[in-house]
Amino acid sequence: MEDPAARRDFAMTGPLDGIRVCDLTRVLAGPFATMKLADMGAEVIKVEEPKGGDDTRPWGPPFVGGESTYFLAVNRNKKSIGIDLKHARGKEVLARLVRTSDVVISNFRPGTMEKLGFGPDRVRVLNPRSVYCTISGYGDTREEWGRSSYDVIIQGESGAMHITGDPGGPPTKFGISIADEVAGMLAVEGILLSLFQRERTGKGERVDIALLDAMLALLTFQGQNYFATGKSPARRGNQHPSIVPYETYRTADGWINVGVGSEKLWAEFCRALERADLAADPRFATNADRVTNREALKAILDPVFTTRTTSEWIRLLSETGIPCGRIHDVGEALGMDSVARRGTVIHVDHPKAGRLPLVGNPIRLASHPGRRAEPPPLLGEHTGEVLAGLGYSPAEVAGLRESGAVR
Repeated sequence: MEDPAARRDFAMTGPLDGIRVCDLTRVLAGPFATMKLADMGAEVIKVEEPKGGDDTRPWGPPFVGGESTYFLAVNRNKKSIGIDLKHARGKEVLARLVRTSDVVISNFRPGTMEKLGFGPDRVRVLNPRSVYCTISGYGDTREEWGRSSYDVIIQGESGAMHITGDPGGPPTKFGISIADEVAGMLAVEGILLSLFQRERTGKGERVDIALLDAMLALLTFQGQNYFATGKSPARRGNQHPSIVPYETYRTADGWINVGVGSEKLWAEFCRALERADLAADPRFATNADRVTNREALKAILDPVFTTRTTSEWIRLLSETGIPCGRIHDVGEALGMDSVARRGTVIHVDHPKAGRLPLVGNPIRLASHPGRRAEPPPLLGEHTGEVLAGLGYSPAEVAGLRESGAVR
């Protein structure tokens, strides 16, 4: 019989309780990954440069209580320790931390960890059971070691910007740092797979995540369209290359998204618009026909949608089962009733920023409603605690601080 106390403990801590992560990441891709691990119960020890910390700590405005909102967004549930990785005694501290960690993750430029003395070969010697994960722009191969990158560079090089934006307009980046964030999610996937494999083999695995690989994987049907035709897809604004109608329309007072993804929905759509003539028009008989004649159909639909408000269209189309939705700004999206009901926005008490709202963990497990969130850490906030856990005496901690090896 299941022990109820054990179940309560699991619900409070999470499925990754007992997993320690040595987090050598900064900016976005790596911190996003380690935050997701922390949200599921892993102990994430964020190693930061002692003087300035994570690159994003000064990024802004906006700031809240002097803290960068960029940093606050992706660093909850972590412990911060300041270590000078170029200091001999700092390297000793990191080595001790690596020996006790299940996961070592970094997103320095390829080759940096090797120069510091903590490349995969060294870490394997220190801790054969540790999963070693790197995130970089182009992958951790010798040919790529000299290349550094940021999200926007990869968005351009991957082809994603070429197919984003209005026809005839400039290439456009996503409004979010999608390359970083997807790479972070893939890092979590690779780490979890490696931890699962370790249960079978007893040995840690090497995980190599490249932002370029991540973005190319997201091309999916767009990439396959190129393979099939030899032609690179063009920018279509909000139109879908393979489904019509599936786009944004101006209404009497705003905008609406509509997605008609099947012939059944097309028939219902025509009925909702009271346009039986469209359903009978051979130019629009099938989705393939509508794709071929998209401009003719758009010329008909555009003026139709301006005859009602967004709310009226949403009510009318929803009643007939047509997928549709309004275009929210960020504040409206975060303030939706459905977001509140799901508890997607959480609140933590930060020592400087005060009562701080954050977008919470989107993964919901039936047996794990979510751990109590801890605020993003101050720089070096947990140095003493972490060092004590690694076996350092108070006198040794004081000596490390005085030497400048730790903060």
